[in-house]
Amino acid sequence: MVAGRSTASFVGVGGAPLATLTCDRTTARVLLARRGDAAGSVAMALTSTFGTRPLYSDPLRGSPGWVVAELHTNDPMLDSIAFSRGRFALDVAGLEPLYLPSWPEISRVVEDCR
Repeated sequence: MVAGRSTASFVGVGGAPLATLTCDRTTARVLLARRGDAAGSVAMALTSTFGTRPLYSDPLRGSPGWVVAELHTNDPMLDSIAFSRGRFALDVAGLEPLYLPSWPEISRVVEDCR
């Protein structure tokens, strides 16, 4: 839990956060955030073993230094990354892709939000 919200965090070498999935129960959305800067809305893609889903960041949802997209809690892509074989990819235009593990924490965040 971070600030009362169910959150899964992915950290890099040295413990610096790289990406997070956070439940926003008030809007029934899961916020997918990636460390990085963007001047406005940017193209993003979420890829699992089940396929790829294009997304766009929402500059109003992120804080400085983060690029954020949101998915409705019933979006099947959330289940596909939770059950992806080993890893899923998060691509943000202008940034290096992240390959993140499909840890159980993802399922916990999604289920907490539903």
